[in-house]
Amino acid sequence: MTSAVADDLPVPVAKHRAARRRRRLSAGKVVKETLFYLAVVIVVLIALFPFYWILRTSLLFNSQVAAGVGGANGIIPSHLSGVAYGNVFSQASFLRPLVNSIIVALATTAVTIVVASMAGYALARLRIRGTGAILGFILLAGFFPVLAMIGPLFLVLRYLGALNSIYPLIIVYLVYTLPISTWLLKNFFEQIPAELEDAALVDGATQLQVLRKVVIPVAVPAVFTAAILSFILAWNDFAFAVSFLTSTNHFTAPLAITTFGQSQFQTYYNLIDAAVVIISIPIALLVLFAQRRIVSGLTAGSFR
Repeated sequence: MTSAVADDLPVPVAKHRAARRRRRLSAGKVVKETLFYLAVVIVVLIALFPFYWILRTSLLFNSQVAAGVGGANGIIPSHLSGVAYGNVFSQASFLRPLVNSIIVALATTAVTIVVASMAGYALARLRIRGTGAILGFILLAGFFPVLAMIGPLFLVLRYLGALNSIYPLIIVYLVYTLPISTWLLKNFFEQIPAELEDAALVDGATQLQVLRKVVIPVAVPAVFTAAILSFILAWNDFAFAVSFLTSTNHFTAPLAITTFGQSQFQTYYNLIDAAVVIISIPIALLVLFAQRRIVSGLTAGSFR
């Protein structure tokens, strides 16, 4: 009925009403988009505020931290200093824990990529009986509570005499890194055309040579993503480190933060927050410069 009436209207009136309708729709769309982006900005600000507060506290003097928030020492302090960062290395000897974390995280990442690549390729290409059960076990291991593993692992390491050393952590951290890396690489390997591997096998290559020279170069985005995720998981660990390390010379960076910045009468939050900023910088830079590879690696195996 409405369309029939609109058809009977003069052309200028119909055009005017159509233009008015378009303007209303356009105005409604602008309002919705404005509200959406405003909500996004609010959520981002709320999420980033704790990180800003840590950075702010790390740039204050001890007296400013003790004075609390107020006056010149407000949300944006008038006087900032990098003294806490120098004290972290000079007074708290933070360099050694950083080196320990670098060694453990890089070694864990290397072992993870090698093992996960072979395991993922075998699950994707070889006809193995019980593949579904194996994948289910890997998934279960990835979601198993870490705290439930500490007791048995502690007894094993104590029996082997491997407590208070950073090197057993390389194997222990595989609990974090192997499940997600194996799943990621297995899904990606399944998307690679089998004809590439068949051609290499016809030319006389072995299965391992096919994996190393044909599959891995094609799967660089997924391998890169698995390496980044493994490094982050190993770098950020606290539960295993605090359970198996007792000597400050063997502490990793997250564990070392708990041992300094405190005295009998005062807690130096600027020192603690400076250390937090320092150990966060490598992860932030890694994610910032490799975000495209991370996204491509995570989504590459989702299309079939």
